[in-house]
Amino acid sequence: MALRWGIAKGWVENMEFVQFHPTALYNPAGENPVFLVSEAVRGYGGILKNRNGEEFMHKYDERKSLAPRDIVARAIDNEMKLSGDECMFLDCRHLNKEGFTAHFPTIYEKCMSIGIDPMKDMIPVVPACHYMCGGIKVDEMGRSNIQQLYACGECTCTGLHGANRLASNSLLEAMVFAKRIAEDILPKINHLSIKDSIPDWDAQGTTDPKEMVLITQSLKELKEIMSSYVGIVRSNVRLKRALDRLWILYQETEELYNNTTISPQLCELRNLISIAYLVTRSATMRRESRGLHYTTDYPEKLGFVQESLL
Repeated sequence: MALRWGIAKGWVENMEFVQFHPTALYNPAGENPVFLVSEAVRGYGGILKNRNGEEFMHKYDERKSLAPRDIVARAIDNEMKLSGDECMFLDCRHLNKEGFTAHFPTIYEKCMSIGIDPMKDMIPVVPACHYMCGGIKVDEMGRSNIQQLYACGECTCTGLHGANRLASNSLLEAMVFAKRIAEDILPKINHLSIKDSIPDWDAQGTTDPKEMVLITQSLKELKEIMSSYVGIVRSNVRLKRALDRLWILYQETEELYNNTTISPQLCELRNLISIAYLVTRSATMRRESRGLHYTTDYPEKLGFVQESLL
């Protein structure tokens, strides 16, 4: 909404820094949103292994399964690509059952509900998209560059994260900035002029969509594009392919938006394509590996090319 292609012209920043949670529960039946197996399980003694029960984290970091989440996520992703397996595993079988269930009752119950006993079976895990470190650029009071538009929470770039996110900074981003925004608005809200003569939505010239499959299939394609080409590990070739395919999806979706009656599903798809473009374009501009942005073309820090997102 803040950016919306040259109309609102809100500033956005750091969209390439997308944090992945390394250990989402892998459920072949599919689940949305996915269930996250807390990193505290690794802190409690859970060990990452492959399907054969072999540890692998020692190949990537001396801290092994206790390495930071971005390193662990990349390691799991690489092991999956090397082996062709759809997941890796978190082994908790050696842990005390009473202690595990007391510390992680929800995780234990969730695993059991899909037929996995953490005390007898290794827990299948995959990395999952978790948190956006970038977003609408705001100042210390939550003000964007658009007059009277405030933002707080995960949609913003507050400066709290940099290229990665420390645990609990999301709480600061939501609560602290919400309070600051309220404090900034309260003294002047009674003196603001607010337009109240907003015209009704005009759907003249549009028709009801004949096939919802056009939207649902585009959503599937979008997820596949972002997972395959703009995920944990990136490259110039993958990002170029993603941009090419996103452009096609964008054109198709805009045609639907202009010619059919809008729906929540269509608006969501349109917004997701915009976000996907911003992430991919920002990743293309950052010609280095830093924090959550890792590219095989620039494994060492080489610099950042300043270009317009529009």
